[in-house]
Amino acid sequence: MDRLQQQMQFILEVDKLKKIMRQTYLADGSRKEEDADHSWHLALMCALLFEHAKEPIDVLKTIKMVLIHDIVEIDAGDTYAYDKSGNETKREREERAADRIFNLLPQDQAQEMRDLWEEFEAADTPESKFANTLDKVQPLMLNDASGGKSWKEHEVKETQVRARNQATADGSEILWEYADRLIRKNVENGNLIGE
Repeated sequence: MDRLQQQMQFILEVDKLKKIMRQTYLADGSRKEEDADHSWHLALMCALLFEHAKEPIDVLKTIKMVLIHDIVEIDAGDTYAYDKSGNETKREREERAADRIFNLLPQDQAQEMRDLWEEFEAADTPESKFANTLDKVQPLMLNDASGGKSWKEHEVKETQVRARNQATADGSEILWEYADRLIRKNVENGNLIGE
């Protein structure tokens, strides 16, 4: 298969990301967001908020990272952040998906995409730390805007949100401070169960 055909096959395959539903609602609460909505939103956030990264980042690399970080959910499905049993098998399911999906690309691009995905998962570089910060702050922002709709549906506790965000400041202390204010506000408003 020629290079262009492989690239186009991958592009058509990842169109499926538009059908993977997440638990977080859009800001207006009208529907749950899809993985494609989420990835686009993170890319835009990166383009606008990179100046708040804790360390200097390669913006284009980080944008690529957030655009592809959930592609594995085409096969693995979206695992809700607070689903304890689902998170126990998440890594194994996602690795199998990464093997299949990224390898639709020509080998050099398959390796680049897989490396970016692995880097995001490891969260140990300035780019991956910031990408993970965006990935944590965006659902907080949408939950706040929708009146905590998803949090209320799942009876999410403040302690769960704080545990999930324990490394958010590693990518941006400024964005963590913003997120922390949202968490406190939503506990006060009854959208999150305080403890």
